[in-house]
Amino acid sequence: MAVEAPVARAPYASVPGRSRGRLYPEPVSPTRNAFRRDCDRIIHATAFRRLAYKTQVFVFHEGDHFRTRLTHTLEVAQIARSLARSLGLDEDLAEALALAHDLGHPPFGHAGERALDRCLVACGGFDHNAQTLRVVTALERRYPAFDGLNLCWETLEGLVKHNGPLTLRDGTPVGPYLERGLPHAIRPYGGTHELGSQDLELWSFASAEAQVAAIADDIAYDAHDIDDGLRAGLFALDELATIPLISDLLASIHAEHPQLEPSRLVHELGRRLITRMIEDVIAETNGRLQTLAPRSADEVRYADRQVVGFSAAMAAADRAIKGFLYPRMYRHSRVMRIMGDAERVVCALFARYLERPEEMPAEWAQIVEAGDEAGRLRRTADFIAGMTDRYALGEHGRLFDSTPDLR
Repeated sequence: MAVEAPVARAPYASVPGRSRGRLYPEPVSPTRNAFRRDCDRIIHATAFRRLAYKTQVFVFHEGDHFRTRLTHTLEVAQIARSLARSLGLDEDLAEALALAHDLGHPPFGHAGERALDRCLVACGGFDHNAQTLRVVTALERRYPAFDGLNLCWETLEGLVKHNGPLTLRDGTPVGPYLERGLPHAIRPYGGTHELGSQDLELWSFASAEAQVAAIADDIAYDAHDIDDGLRAGLFALDELATIPLISDLLASIHAEHPQLEPSRLVHELGRRLITRMIEDVIAETNGRLQTLAPRSADEVRYADRQVVGFSAAMAAADRAIKGFLYPRMYRHSRVMRIMGDAERVVCALFARYLERPEEMPAEWAQIVEAGDEAGRLRRTADFIAGMTDRYALGEHGRLFDSTPDLR
C-alpha cells in the first residue's frame, strides 16, 4: 500500500523552538512544543466549551444536525491542518489559531455581535476578533500566576490579524478600523508597550500558518453553510447549480453516480467543494511562495501581499457562493426574524445588568460596579459575550416576563 511521503518543513514555517515567547515566562514543557501547548490550553478553556451552544447560523436548539460555533471550529481546524501539512508549515500553530479564532463570538452569532456593538457605541463598539484576544489574554482565569491563557506571541498575532493587517506602519488604522479606530482591547498591542501587553506588529501580515487558518475559515463557511441551508430548506440544489463551480461539481457527481440519493449527493458536493478549494489554495500559495522565495517566517510577515490565497478564478467562485448565500440564507426572512428577536434579547440583558449589576453573578457584579462608565459598559459586554445561546435565553426568562421562542 502506498504511503504518502511527509512534506518537509518549509524555511518560512514558524518554528516553536524559536517563538518570540509568552508575556509571562514559563518553564518549557518536557512533552510538548510551545504551539502544541497553546492548542491544548485552548481546548481546555471554558470559552472553547461554550462554543458547543453558540449559534453559527441557526440557534442551537433548531436541530441537532446544524453547525454550531464548535463544530464549525473543528471543521476549520481540520482544513487548516491539511493545508499546513501540504505547505510544509507548522500544523500545531495552524490548529491553535483555528481552534481559537471564534472564542470571542457572543451568543446568537452575528446578531449578538450587532446588538453588543450598538450597546457599546459610546466606547468604541464591539468586535468579535478583539473579544477573542480579550478572552485569551484576560477573561480566562485558570492559572495562579496570570489571567488569560498566556499564549505564544505567534498565536496572539495570528488571532488579532485573522483578517490581515490592522494598521499602517505609522499606526493609522486601515480597513474596517479606518473610521472607528482600533477596538479598545487591541490598542495595547500596537507597539505602545503598555504593562501587560506585547507589540503584535499590527501593521504587518501574520504568519503563513495564520493565513492558512483564515482561509480555512472561508472554505469551511462555504461548504457547511451550503449543507445547512439545504438541510433547512432555505434553497434547493437546482438553485445552487446556477453557480458555475457548483454546477461543475454536481455534473461530475451525476456522471459518476447517476442514481445517488439526495442526502449522499449533498455530502459528496461538500466533500468535493472542500477538496477543490484546498487544492486551489495549495497551488496558488506555492506559486506565490516560489515568487517571493521567503527564507523565514518574518519574510512572510513583512511581504507586500498575503502569500496564502485563492487563485483569481477560485476567488471569483468564493464570491459567487457567498453572493448566493447572503440573500437566501443569512438574510432569509425566517433567519432575520429569529435574529431580530435574538438582538432584542441581548440588548435587554445589557440594559438590565447595567441598571442592576446585582442581578449578575457576584464576581461579575463586583467588577462592573467598581469600574468607570466605559469600564462598566465593557465588562457588562464581557459577561454577555461569554454566554451561550441557552444561558442567554435562560437569563432573559429569569429577568423578564416573556422571552421569544427563537425558532
